Amino acid sequence: MYTSVDSWASSAAEEMKWISTQLLCCRDHGFAGREGFSGSLPGIPPPEEFSRKRLLTTFLSPFSYNIHRRQRNHTLDRFIPNRSAMDFNYARSLLTGGTKWKEKSAVMSTSSEAYQKLLAEAFDMNRSRILAFKNKPPSPVELIPQSWLSPAASQSKSAKPCRSIPKACQRMLDAPYILDDYYLNLLDWGANNVVAIALSESVYLWNASNGSATELVTFNDEEGPVTSVSWAPDGQNIAIGLQNSHVQLWDFSAQRQLRTFRGGHRLRVCSLAWNNHILTTGGMDCKITDNDIRIRSHIVGTYRGHRQEVCGLKWSPSGKQLASGGKDNLLYLWDRSRSSLNSGTQWLHRIEDHTAAVKALAWCLFQGNLLASGGSDRSIKFWNTCMGACLNSVDTGSKVCALLWSMRERELLSSHGLPENQLILWKYPSMGTMAELTGHTSRVLFLAQSPDGCTVASAAADEKLMFWHVFGIPELAKRAPKTSSKPFAHWHSIR
Repeated sequence: MYTSVDSWASSAAEEMKWISTQLLCCRDHGFAGREGFSGSLPGIPPPEEFSRKRLLTTFLSPFSYNIHRRQRNHTLDRFIPNRSAMDFNYARSLLTGGTKWKEKSAVMSTSSEAYQKLLAEAFDMNRSRILAFKNKPPSPVELIPQSWLSPAASQSKSAKPCRSIPKACQRMLDAPYILDDYYLNLLDWGANNVVAIALSESVYLWNASNGSATELVTFNDEEGPVTSVSWAPDGQNIAIGLQNSHVQLWDFSAQRQLRTFRGGHRLRVCSLAWNNHILTTGGMDCKITDNDIRIRSHIVGTYRGHRQEVCGLKWSPSGKQLASGGKDNLLYLWDRSRSSLNSGTQWLHRIEDHTAAVKALAWCLFQGNLLASGGSDRSIKFWNTCMGACLNSVDTGSKVCALLWSMRERELLSSHGLPENQLILWKYPSMGTMAELTGHTSRVLFLAQSPDGCTVASAAADEKLMFWHVFGIPELAKRAPKTSSKPFAHWHSIR
């Protein structure tokens, strides 16, 4: 009966080791050859089931071995592997010269031993196995895939699915008489989930929670039209900039005017930005003013640098830096701590890279010192506001009217004018186009983002107000809790 390959290999290695030991001992004790040798030396027992007959068979030639094999009446007890994979020369050198190498290595110096080791590796002499097998055993076949046994683990390793971006607007409202003026800011979405939009001399409020629309105020010809609107951070007050250089503050809940800011500007106020209780205003008179709404003398700081109308204002999320863009193609970065009332605040950086008016400004929400700017030169530029260095510039192919960062992902939304009048969603920092949203028939002048960060409102010169789920689908309202069927469940207990 044939034995396995591994058992035969271990048996053959043990026998070869015993044979080499016997031959060396015979040489040392003066035995002439096989005729003078019988049995084993004292203290060195042979392996199990090993006889002199097998020893002689091991050293017979292949021809004589075949003759001897025919004379045997019983079956073979071992398996002979592929002889082409065996290195007989290396085996012979180990049998005949192994002891000499050991005797020399005992008296070798450290350097000589290292040299011999490197030499053995170079000539492939440090192999431990004499017998080798040419073909490796096949890999086991997996009868039941692991994914079937643990579906949760396979799902966790799967890649994150791509987000589906709806290409059509979710809602469209009419916005008649909206001014087609690139330098104004007539749309904002407050923390109270109410959209404010200025339509000529009037300001309207649309509640996104219930879909109701109300008129907040209508100004006369001497005051209007409205040139800018902006919600306070808490969503309770709204600031309205007018053509006559005044700024009014209104209470949303009471639907009444709180106060009017005068004296800050000489011409129309076309940009507004909040920083806690500070309302910053930018006007056509090239001046930027800080107004503290809590005190009577509201002007607490001014910023001078622009030479034409200030059409873009944005405070950083930390409230320490202010970015302003103007019709003079300039972008300024200001430090709040350097604000001054008399001489005007000295800017941090004066940037002249844009070649047309700079209106679109957006501070990054996940990196405090990153600012995106866009303008009539069709480019979007990214700035390190600490150094004032331009990190990247992208040619969009059309006028950039507004910019918005996503609150959830590293994405940027831009609105454009001719020829497509589209909204483009960009992946930051690669600036690859994720989606293009079309629907407006005129340039998309204004953008506003919902408090949950999912929906974006866009207003264009085509007198349309559209809502897009560009940053995600809003979560549905939680279901009302189920009423208990137990009797007297509506009664309350103190225990």
